[in-house]
Amino acid sequence: MRIAVEGCMHGDLDNVYGTLLHLQEVEKVKIDLLICCGDFQAVRNEKDLESLNVPQKYRSMKSFWKYYSGEKTAPFPTIFIGGNHEASNYLWELYYGGWAAPNIYFLGFAGVIKFGNIRIGGLSGIYKAPHYYLGHHEKMPYNDRDIRSIYHVREYDVHKLMQIQEPIDIFLSHDWPVGITDCGNLKNLLRRKPFFEQEILEGKLGSQPAAELLAKLRPSYWFSAHLHCKFSALVQHGDNGPSTRFLALDKCLPGRQFLQVIEIESEMGPYDLHYDEEWLAITRKFNPVFPRTRVPAYYSDAKLELEDCRRFVKNKIQIQGGKPFEFARTAPCHDPSRSFAENLPSGHIRNPQTEALLQLLELQYCLDAAAESGQPSQESKVYDNEDIPIDDIEDADEPEEIDDDN
Repeated sequence: MRIAVEGCMHGDLDNVYGTLLHLQEVEKVKIDLLICCGDFQAVRNEKDLESLNVPQKYRSMKSFWKYYSGEKTAPFPTIFIGGNHEASNYLWELYYGGWAAPNIYFLGFAGVIKFGNIRIGGLSGIYKAPHYYLGHHEKMPYNDRDIRSIYHVREYDVHKLMQIQEPIDIFLSHDWPVGITDCGNLKNLLRRKPFFEQEILEGKLGSQPAAELLAKLRPSYWFSAHLHCKFSALVQHGDNGPSTRFLALDKCLPGRQFLQVIEIESEMGPYDLHYDEEWLAITRKFNPVFPRTRVPAYYSDAKLELEDCRRFVKNKIQIQGGKPFEFARTAPCHDPSRSFAENLPSGHIRNPQTEALLQLLELQYCLDAAAESGQPSQESKVYDNEDIPIDDIEDADEPEEIDDDN
């Protein structure tokens, strides 16, 4: 299987896909899958820009909306995780993962999926210690604090990933595992990024939870982005244990190292995306203690036995099938012929994919305030390709600070 890995997308799907199509033609190869390591910026319309934590001058539609609307179709199956510059309102609809657009799959805030027989796991967001042990308390519309904290990694999601026992082939994180620089060419890295040195000396460059997951899961490959430079490393797990090939890549800009194509052993194609049974079992076990306030989860209240959950999932998949539920458009799409926006939905929308997955697992919906209070929520609404008018919105306030250099 030939997999293209991309660093930070920053909404520039047209250029990334164009580069890969050119590569296929020149090299006479076939790309089976594209993986993106965050800052994907799945912005569908002007309203989504209000949930994108970037300075006002960087808020622009880019090109994802074309793939969301159906004007264009992703030429390669694409899997991505979230970074720290995302349309968080949309990704929250797909907290458990799902199709963000046809042929473009979001892995969720944490998740595992199978592509062919290759098992791919990932953790969205970046690590910030003050928010790590909090629950997912952010509500829409996001204020100046919540628009940043919503993409900060939470211990609840890491705890679920730490329950994985079966081998992982590929794992994705936006920021690097802390300490990874000890396993690669540090001198070369500091020659290009000398301001990293102090953070490395203090053990602050990267994510501690990602390092713990790396030590526990020991995947064959680990891909990251965030720091806007290419860096490779080889992690040896114990004296006689397996090794992990680590690679971080840059953002999509001319002359930057933002793409790498790798070949890994796999069954023969064609390849399809399938739910991972072990991950669905973990989701079923721990969803009842999903922390929707600032209070962290109490794992002792997760009474279901994991083996029972595994049998439950296996039976469900045999009946339902293992493919993710179909893409559903839940918001009107940007129309470049209009200079104003109208009828854009506000508040949390229940994505039919998420609802269907929770129904499959016989779990309660818990992603909105209405789920907590028992009050009715805004119903999911599916949009088709018809011309949907969009109206005027006010620009969101520019956030007070940004968590990385762009």
